Amino acid sequence: MATAQATHKDPSELKDVPGWFWPLDQVLFSWFLERQETRGTRGDLLELGAYMGKSAILLGHHLQDGESLTVCDLFGTEPPDEANRAELARSYSSLTRQAFERNYLAFHDTLPTIVQAPSSAIVDEVEPGTCRFVHIDASHLYEHVQGDIGAARDLLLPDGIVVLDDFRTEHTPGVAVAAWEAVLNRGLRPVCLSSQKLYGTWGDPEPVQEELLAALRGRDDCGVHVEWAAGHRLIRARAKSQGMRPPSLPSARRPAATGADRGPGAAPSGAPAGPDRAGRPEGAARPPAPRARARRLALDLLPPVVTRAVRRYRAAQRAGVR
Repeated sequence: MATAQATHKDPSELKDVPGWFWPLDQVLFSWFLERQETRGTRGDLLELGAYMGKSAILLGHHLQDGESLTVCDLFGTEPPDEANRAELARSYSSLTRQAFERNYLAFHDTLPTIVQAPSSAIVDEVEPGTCRFVHIDASHLYEHVQGDIGAARDLLLPDGIVVLDDFRTEHTPGVAVAAWEAVLNRGLRPVCLSSQKLYGTWGDPEPVQEELLAALRGRDDCGVHVEWAAGHRLIRARAKSQGMRPPSLPSARRPAATGADRGPGAAPSGAPAGPDRAGRPEGAARPPAPRARARRLALDLLPPVVTRAVRRYRAAQRAGVR
């Protein structure tokens, strides 16, 4: 993956935003989200790893009343370990929170909830069983991806959809190992595969697969193949040409605005927005209390299997309180 350079040019279309979110995956994201909306499924949206905001912008267009989009990324925060630090310097040196916010606000009036922290922190920020769609595109390191998959399982609704990026890319073997391990040993059921992403659920994949097959076979710009492996039906989708039609999305609302031009609750990139219900600026990273920071640091230093066990116990306690 080539390192992308930050740009200050305001995007007018989704294709203008830097990133590796190809038209086929734009089609699949939109199809899964619209299917949920048509069936009356309600729940929040979550993205672990945002880069410049390309996929987050599409997710934001699919928010229903009362739902929220949460985006978690380091955005320049110190990585939790040396391997993650090297990965960040190699592939994402140009990533800044300001660039993400500028791109997102070109298409939306307000920012999503931003958690500026390692993806391991997300279980402390999002309630269990509240998400209908989770996109995992953060670290490519096996231990981190394994933890992100465990977090997605806890945060998703029973029939929610999880999307794993880079599950078959040559330079990300850790993602492939974590993804197929989840399929073989952790109950994840594949729904379909694109060239970049694995779409799965911990629910029953058959109904959604049948509808997806019918939808994809009705397109003249998409090839579809069905295979079986280890008892799992795998739907493989591929774009037939570089001219695959992406979903129709609204163009940028306006050139990236500043100050009052952004409307209620918005603010210039890098500046605080209007307060949310907890009194924090909307879209601001949630600063943990000193004791919370200490607990989080302790968890990050524990072996992943112990960390996940502790977080599942905490999630169960929170669910019992509710």
